[in-house]
Amino acid sequence: MEHKDATALYALKGVSQVYRGSTVLNINYLAVPRRSIIGLTGPNGSGKSTLLRIFAFLEDPLKGKVIFEGNPCSSRHHGIRRKVTLLTQEPYLLKRSVQANVAYGLKVRGERKTRERVAQALKLVGLSPERFSKRSWHELSGGEAQRVALAARLTLRPEVLLLDEPTANLDAESAKQIKEASLAARRDWGTTLVIASHDMNWLQSICDKILTLSDGLLTSVD
Repeated sequence: MEHKDATALYALKGVSQVYRGSTVLNINYLAVPRRSIIGLTGPNGSGKSTLLRIFAFLEDPLKGKVIFEGNPCSSRHHGIRRKVTLLTQEPYLLKRSVQANVAYGLKVRGERKTRERVAQALKLVGLSPERFSKRSWHELSGGEAQRVALAARLTLRPEVLLLDEPTANLDAESAKQIKEASLAARRDWGTTLVIASHDMNWLQSICDKILTLSDGLLTSVD
């Protein structure tokens, strides 16, 4: 399987993770091609969120290797955090305006001219910059908050975008906008996406391939 690694953005080899003595992930081999959109489905507790956290380099597996861009990497390689971003199911927003939330990551990276990038990111998720930029975090609906949280990640133009149940409890319009923004990220910046979701219809409408996890094992590949 070594020949696959040359074209894969990620390659997981013999990866397992254990929490409190229980194995929650056990993957012999998994490759994620560059610019692909990969779906993850499976019941609660199947290992989807754990796999996303490993892809995000927020935690390291107990065993095995995570190869990224051809090199073994771990959470100790802090530079990778600039390339990979994770959107969790519960969007975390700063207690500030929408503008401040979406611009935050850019300012941390030393960008000073952020207004245009913020406006572009808000438009990608279907939110009018004129209407939403000055709105406070607590004035947003659940769908709007999720879209603002996604815009905050899109403004960084990440190499990898990881989404954990991005459409859970959202209205149809918000789910549609998240899909279109994700597709635009791949089209415009070559972003690779891995998306965990229970919504099979939504996954099938966006993904190149869907992987099924059960008890930490890859049980099928669609």
